[in-house]
Amino acid sequence: MAGYIMTFDDLDALMETAKIGVYSTRIKISDNKLWSTTNESTLADYSTMKEGDNIYLFHKRKIYGIGELVNIEKDCKLLNFPEANLPSRTKLKEIKNDAIIIDKNEWTDNKEHKELRWVCTFKHEPYFFSEGIDMDAALMSNPSAFKMLRAFERLSFIKIDDVENQALKSLFIKRFENQLEKPVDIIENHTIDKHNNIKLKVKNGNYTFNIDGITENSKINTHRFRRETTLELSLLYQLAEEDKHTVDIFGKWDYISHQVIASPFKPIIYADKIDIFGYKYVKKYPTVISKYLVTELKKGEANKEDIEQLLKYVDWVNSEYSFGDYSMIHAYLVSSDFNQEVLQHVQDIGTRIYTTNLRDNRSSEKWNNITLVKYKYDSYIKRTKFEIVNK
Repeated sequence: MAGYIMTFDDLDALMETAKIGVYSTRIKISDNKLWSTTNESTLADYSTMKEGDNIYLFHKRKIYGIGELVNIEKDCKLLNFPEANLPSRTKLKEIKNDAIIIDKNEWTDNKEHKELRWVCTFKHEPYFFSEGIDMDAALMSNPSAFKMLRAFERLSFIKIDDVENQALKSLFIKRFENQLEKPVDIIENHTIDKHNNIKLKVKNGNYTFNIDGITENSKINTHRFRRETTLELSLLYQLAEEDKHTVDIFGKWDYISHQVIASPFKPIIYADKIDIFGYKYVKKYPTVISKYLVTELKKGEANKEDIEQLLKYVDWVNSEYSFGDYSMIHAYLVSSDFNQEVLQHVQDIGTRIYTTNLRDNRSSEKWNNITLVKYKYDSYIKRTKFEIVNK
């Protein structure tokens, strides 16, 4: 399973979150009635959450135990109040009876106005602890496993893949092995009571997680988005929801994430990031990866440089994940349109010749698995439609 590491500025807030089993990111709300790229990126992470994924709570270099996302009324993520997707600022008195959780300290009228818009629900699995494990201890415990944890900077939370999640989970279980038999510093568990209260509230209101208001708010005209983060959010959401049309184009993936580091370790501001990355397992063997997804997104018309950037990511995934076997990689470039020059550029440079140790005769093989996909947002159905243009 995947994992999510949530960061807290305040340790007391972390402890309270662990007790009740409900997490929400405090997001900045502006007066211009538009969602920011940061807001959309946060929502994209929520979109990929599913029951069974692990959750970790982080404060000042330390991680405080393990939880597991659980569904309430068929989903582990919910709107915090019925109109949470609208980008306008709200007042506490307007939603205090409807909100799942409230952070009263953040309800001010200053320019740093922050609110809780989306929540996820989790249980202790097995415990959260009052004493955390230092980040360095985690990184040193299994250096090759950690990629995203090394890039954890100025983010409300990050998503980690199965390998990284298992390494972090193993560290906690080993570190607290004695306490698992007789725990002495575990945080109180009030999740059952809180989740039962949420169930009652959800039955009487519209708390179903969706992105309708965000995509509508961010469209620049009838069919295009003003930002690539909106396109990223829309594609991730539709893949996570297993929207039939989207799956027919891109396939079904067991793990999907966004903004995944795709360059040697360097200052985060200079690091290359894959817009959407994913993988799927061999059927009936849920620990063996069969395919990788590499996707580059452009809100407008694609150009030749976009093809070159996509291939750079393909080469990185081949080196870091598939270890020489290009046949495992499915690459996509998504944009509003493609001209003939781009179509020709794919033919000219979009091929890799490779060999792998999996072949007895070590003969050379050819990879040219780049799919060009045109997107069009449909306001009527509030979905993004996709169309393959080169196959």
